[in-house]
Amino acid sequence: MNFATLPKIELHCHLDGSLRPETIIDIAKKEGISLPSFEINEIQKELIAPLDCESLDEYLKKFAIPNLVMQSKENLRRITFELFEDAARENVKYMEVRFAPSLHKEKGLDIEEIIQSVLDGMKDAEEQYDIKGNLILSCMRTMSVNSAFEVVEKGKPFLGKGVVAIDLCASEDEGFCGEFVEPVRLAREYGYRVTIHAGETGIGGNVLEAVELLGAERIGHGVFIKDCVEAYNIVKEKQVVLEMCPTSNVQTKAVNTFSEHPIYDFHKDGIKVTVNTDNRTVSDTTMVNECTIVFKEFNMSNEDYKQIYNNSIDASFADLETKEKLKKYI
Repeated sequence: MNFATLPKIELHCHLDGSLRPETIIDIAKKEGISLPSFEINEIQKELIAPLDCESLDEYLKKFAIPNLVMQSKENLRRITFELFEDAARENVKYMEVRFAPSLHKEKGLDIEEIIQSVLDGMKDAEEQYDIKGNLILSCMRTMSVNSAFEVVEKGKPFLGKGVVAIDLCASEDEGFCGEFVEPVRLAREYGYRVTIHAGETGIGGNVLEAVELLGAERIGHGVFIKDCVEAYNIVKEKQVVLEMCPTSNVQTKAVNTFSEHPIYDFHKDGIKVTVNTDNRTVSDTTMVNECTIVFKEFNMSNEDYKQIYNNSIDASFADLETKEKLKKYI
């Protein structure tokens, strides 16, 4: 299979983990932002997490530099456009990009301005390329519950205009779901769809709670349902879709090697899986790369690819018209 020419769908991609290193250097020079280096090779070392990264927390340290240049409307618009442009150039036809508005307020932007800027960048790309997008608003688990309420409230006017869902992300502690029941319940009332990062770092029970307490329709990663029977069963029975990110999972030590990744076992057992990059820059990857890894490692077939592509369409938070268009590509 030539994954470069096949149509692809990505449901789990972080904006702040997917900046072009050249763009970081360009913005930093223009705005007088201090970087560890202005050499492209050196800055790449600062941005890319190694495969022998020790943990999720070590991996997350790579996001500090990108956020330095994501504090203005112009920069957010440019960075979003470039991410969709990069995806379109590798034949990604539909992409859901997630970002945490609360991280981009350091120079005075409010949540509405941040969301609008990212939307503008996405729409710029849609006008130039054969790609359609939607946005997922992430709430940081390391921040207060009030900050999650703020994102839910201020994102509400953008529902139906490019914003489709809410997410919880960042470092994963056991039992985090209980703290965020109310803001996520309010989000569902407003019409947000729900995807939750859970089961990324050895706590399968978080997936169970994400589904039962938060009403998660999709799970970011979900690797550790393999060690929690109740979580595994609820994901399978309710057809909760897993947004799996193989390279990222090796980097964060969710798995030690690609051959240990449970994606194929899940797929064979009827659990709905999708393939994603997580962070194109931090994981130094693309959708072509992720698909190539998975399909070579597990000797998957054309039919497997079609099934996963269709899983991605069905699980996407796109409207029916977009879904019908995506089905025609395959």
